[in-house]
Amino acid sequence: MALAIVLIALLIGVVLFHAASPWWLTPLASNWGLIDDTLSITLLITGAVFIAVNVFIIYCLLHFRRREGHEAEYQPPNKKLELILIGLTALGIAAMLAPGLFVYADLINPPDDALVVEAVGEQWKWSFRLPGKDGRLGTSDVRFVSPANPFGLNPADPHGQDNLLVSAPELHLPVNKPVKMLLRSKDVLHDFYVQPFRARMNLVPGMVTYFWFTPTQTGRYEILCAQLCGVGHFNMRGYVVVDSEADWRAWLGKQTTFAQSQLQPATPTQALSGDALVAQGKALAQSKGCVACHSATGSAGVGPAWLGLYGKQEHLTGGKIAQVDDAYLKEAITTPNSKQVEGFQPIMPKIELNDQEVNALVAYIKSLSGKGGEQAAQK
Repeated sequence: MALAIVLIALLIGVVLFHAASPWWLTPLASNWGLIDDTLSITLLITGAVFIAVNVFIIYCLLHFRRREGHEAEYQPPNKKLELILIGLTALGIAAMLAPGLFVYADLINPPDDALVVEAVGEQWKWSFRLPGKDGRLGTSDVRFVSPANPFGLNPADPHGQDNLLVSAPELHLPVNKPVKMLLRSKDVLHDFYVQPFRARMNLVPGMVTYFWFTPTQTGRYEILCAQLCGVGHFNMRGYVVVDSEADWRAWLGKQTTFAQSQLQPATPTQALSGDALVAQGKALAQSKGCVACHSATGSAGVGPAWLGLYGKQEHLTGGKIAQVDDAYLKEAITTPNSKQVEGFQPIMPKIELNDQEVNALVAYIKSLSGKGGEQAAQK
């Protein structure tokens, strides 16, 4: 009897909690009505089954409870009841799965006037590409990936010359404008997930996937990778910033085109000041995803922390000891895993960097140990 009372209280509490729950879905993307309806249908069906099962348990506890003069008796299998239960189960599953077909069809059918944006994922960072004035993205191929062309754009495609390249993990989008997200992975399986938008899609190596949404509220929303993509997966984060049309246009004007990125820097590496080189290294640590594994605050991470690293002695596997100087850092950056620090796994991916970028990262790491960037700028 006590268990039956507990189950009755549980059912009443669950129904009341659902009716008064503050955890309703946020309306931050206008085209997710079908998804909301599908979730509601799934919740309604599973909730009805949950209530029915518990009501049946309560009935059994009360009706078949132990009483004097009553004994258990054998009941033969009831095929009619089995068929009814199988049929109801099949109908319930079909009712939950069928709406998903309509949802997915809408998810991959963007409006004709949708803004096309490409998100590129790699261990463990995000980067983005937007069309230029012609409104078209140029073609890309892994054959073209290099330190000077990390997006792998086809230099011979005229539509790619004015494409805007965003190496930082922050994407700005205009409010109330449909957006078609093209998704491309440079290494392993990733997943582009903006939780407040209730929008996500896998990035599959070797193919381009896509989906669309319309952000309806300005703000800053976190991008997560929802597929386990390696030990730095937890830190593969970025942001979508939804702006007004004017603010978005202003942000676009500050971005670098592919044609501009192919030009040689006007100022040689040797002419950069120490502070400028450190600032460049800090920006590269963010845009190249270094901060996903290496902490600048001294906290534990997948790789050795950078705070206080320069000048110390690192214990390597095999009992060797290495002095952390410019040569050590450059080797660790350009040929990762050539030396394995004790206590860490040899999992650092090779990142395509030119000499100036390597010097900038070295200068930044040195600055975290109280060293200036002047020496690195002179090398």
